[in-house]
Amino acid sequence: MKQASAAHPAGKSYVLEPASNLSGTVKVPGDKSMSHRSIMFGAIAHGVTEVSGFLEGEDSLHTLDAFRCMGVRIERGGPGEVTLYGNGVAALVPPAKAIYLGNSGTGMRLLTGLLAGMNIPAVLTGDESLTGRPMRRIVNPLAQMGASIGTGEGGTPPLSIAASGRLEGIEYTCPMASAQVKSAVLLAGLHANGRTTVHEPAVTRDHTERMLRGFGVEVSVDGLSASIDGGQQLTATSLTVPGDISSSAFFLVGASMTPGSNLTLTGVGMNPSRTGVIDILRLMGAQIQVTNERVTGGEPVADLLVTGAALQGIEVPEHLVSLAIDEFPALFVAAASARGTTVITGAEELRVKETDRIQVMADGLRALGGDIEDTPDGAIIQGKRLAGGVADSCGDHRTAMSFAMASLIADGPITVLDCDNVNTSFPGFAGIAGAAGLHISEREADQIAEPVS
Repeated sequence: MKQASAAHPAGKSYVLEPASNLSGTVKVPGDKSMSHRSIMFGAIAHGVTEVSGFLEGEDSLHTLDAFRCMGVRIERGGPGEVTLYGNGVAALVPPAKAIYLGNSGTGMRLLTGLLAGMNIPAVLTGDESLTGRPMRRIVNPLAQMGASIGTGEGGTPPLSIAASGRLEGIEYTCPMASAQVKSAVLLAGLHANGRTTVHEPAVTRDHTERMLRGFGVEVSVDGLSASIDGGQQLTATSLTVPGDISSSAFFLVGASMTPGSNLTLTGVGMNPSRTGVIDILRLMGAQIQVTNERVTGGEPVADLLVTGAALQGIEVPEHLVSLAIDEFPALFVAAASARGTTVITGAEELRVKETDRIQVMADGLRALGGDIEDTPDGAIIQGKRLAGGVADSCGDHRTAMSFAMASLIADGPITVLDCDNVNTSFPGFAGIAGAAGLHISEREADQIAEPVS
């Protein structure tokens, strides 16, 4: 896993002049979590599944390629349109070579559970960041079910899944709140003997449960527990992937913290297990209006109208942390803009994402003139105007876009290093952000002066 460092710039960088507000209408790309699942479930279903709104980012495209390698016929139509011709689990063939998943922790963890349950041998690998991320959190419960999965040194990828016969359902209590762990175990349980139940310590996103029901699978949910009976088959369906609230978070923060902003985000997924970022921003004084609410493919969707205001520092309630875990890089920037002190606790999961996001955001905001103290499970942030400077995203798409939004509260220019991986979740970000009000340009590494250490 990449850590914060004073490394030489790599790949593409963003160069931003100070901006004052955001305005207009923004449509963000399709939800990454749901895009992964739409391919996985359509590939193993019986019949033709039609997907619209699919995120054409690198992460979800790697998942699509993985199932092509296993013999699934997949056709691409217009932007965001995918058709999968599923013939059930029995039609899948073991991949002839290692499956490369790039930067995608979601793709690797969910696919490991699914393939282990289907008894399909495979090797899963990824880029430098992914091959440093912890995988024992899924390997251990899957081993309890009878799976045989080898890891690299330290429990990291590559993961080697061996054919080990049909798995047995288990009752598993997650030591941490993680939708990826929950989903990996439930997907293994889909083809295991008996019932598999997962208990969680806090609410996490429930896209797996919702989408499985859309494919005709019975999933029981009781409070913080989810159960599935093995042996069920998926039936093809048609579904629309809503806009990704994690991608919306950068614009929600940017518009909320800048008086004079007036921004509309259209077609955003409003799954209640994902809306913690809105709840936290509202506690800080953000003016976010939810309009045009509807349901698409079993998921709530709405348009969001954001009016800029001065934010106030808060102590972030820990019960909201798991509902906004991917949005915290952007929330760090909101806190940097707010009057007074913001205290974030209970967010230690941020340290094992694509990067150690607590460290990367703390180092980057300090480099831009912010007042932030990182703690083992969060941060203490004093709001103030930023001076500008150079922030290293360390190749993390979410930290890169968050630092870009910091140009709205900076008095000088900002350079964000190592931004190539923004394409994993938000292709076209710079153009969309520029149209909304950021003064942003993209530069290659050799066009950026070396940062002073």
